[in-house]
Amino acid sequence: MTLPLFDCDPAQPQRQPVSLAPGAMLLPGFALDRASALLAAVHDVTRRAALRQMTTPGGHQMSAQMTNCGRLGWVTDRQGYRYTAADPLTGRRWPTMPTILSELATSAAAQAGYAGFSPDVCLINRYAPGARMGLHQDKDETDYAHPIVSVSLGLPVTFQFGGRRRADRPDKWRLAHGDVVVWGGPARLRYHGVLALKDGEHALTGRARINLTLRRAGP
Repeated sequence: MTLPLFDCDPAQPQRQPVSLAPGAMLLPGFALDRASALLAAVHDVTRRAALRQMTTPGGHQMSAQMTNCGRLGWVTDRQGYRYTAADPLTGRRWPTMPTILSELATSAAAQAGYAGFSPDVCLINRYAPGARMGLHQDKDETDYAHPIVSVSLGLPVTFQFGGRRRADRPDKWRLAHGDVVVWGGPARLRYHGVLALKDGEHALTGRARINLTLRRAGP
């Protein structure tokens, strides 16, 4: 299944939510009115915790650049996938999560039916043309009762949302600037990823897409 690409104009009314699967919802344009402020907050975080291309436990370099803010941060290296309290590059604690990021996640989760969500991690991914994210599950958290909130900023991308098995054929959805996806409950451990980013130019992010993934990693 593919959602047609619409031009997301802040002057246009927000489109209606779309159910991707039981427990999963696309909120088109949900972050549009806060996009500039969200990107300013991201820039402040990346000045203190630089974006970097992390390495998988198998030794492969990830194509997207990553960093974190919040009480914990998600990292991957030869030691495995895990959450850490400090940035491995600097030894300092990850930057505090900007309020605008946590408030957006809380309101998006509530809109999708998950009231009371309070993220303690925001993983920031920067995709340049050609960068992608293979199908995977978010399963390094201690409690799967909390949803995942994913915010798309900048260039559009094709989002893949699969089943509980890697072999399940994923549906494909076009995510535009300002779109937010929330999944939890029966959809919490579905495989998901994005296809390679196509080249283009966005007024706020240039030749890039910024993705914010907000989670509750700890108890």
